Amino acid sequence: MKQITILILAPHTDDGELGCGATISKAVRMGADIHYVAFSSCGDSLPPGSDPNRLVKELYAATKVLGIPEENVSCLDYRVRHFEENRQHILDNMIQLNRKIKPDFILSPSVHDIHQDHVTIAKECMRAFKKNTILQYEVPWNNYTFDNQLFSCVEEIDVEKKIEAIKCYTSQNARSYTSEEFVRGLLITHGVQIGHQYAEVFEIPRMIVKENEAI
Repeated sequence: MKQITILILAPHTDDGELGCGATISKAVRMGADIHYVAFSSCGDSLPPGSDPNRLVKELYAATKVLGIPEENVSCLDYRVRHFEENRQHILDNMIQLNRKIKPDFILSPSVHDIHQDHVTIAKECMRAFKKNTILQYEVPWNNYTFDNQLFSCVEEIDVEKKIEAIKCYTSQNARSYTSEEFVRGLLITHGVQIGHQYAEVFEIPRMIVKENEAI
């Protein structure tokens, strides 16, 4: 059976873990080849005098917790809140990633995300990967609306890995949505919706079913 390749697109260094960290853990356990690209090191968001690479270091620590090989993790350096003016360069980056990695699934933010950087990544993803299956993850503090179209059932070990990965971002621990209570509670809420203990949810702007697949 062909190994599944999954590409995680994170506008900022912690978005992949927050949006789909448990699903990443699950995919790693199931033998998928996971690649993670963050588009900003978020240096402008750190307090004056901070180590400008602090969030990059936290990114590598967090993705290690989730089981992603270090060589499959990269961080670009677009300025926070300036993605739109670099839209074409970001699109070019994604086209290159598609040619290099040839992913089966791409996980990105939602086009309903109101953060300007997040929505730029979502829109350019849909251009660059229009011949691929795209799943868009939930970040509810940024979503005015979100359609729970796909539920990824995860286990306690995946929940624990997600929480542990988010805790690696010590620079962000004052944010309410990084708390263990919120992270676990959201996973429980989506699990209740489908009669499972835990789940993460995704929107599906594009699903490709291959000739050798049953549906």
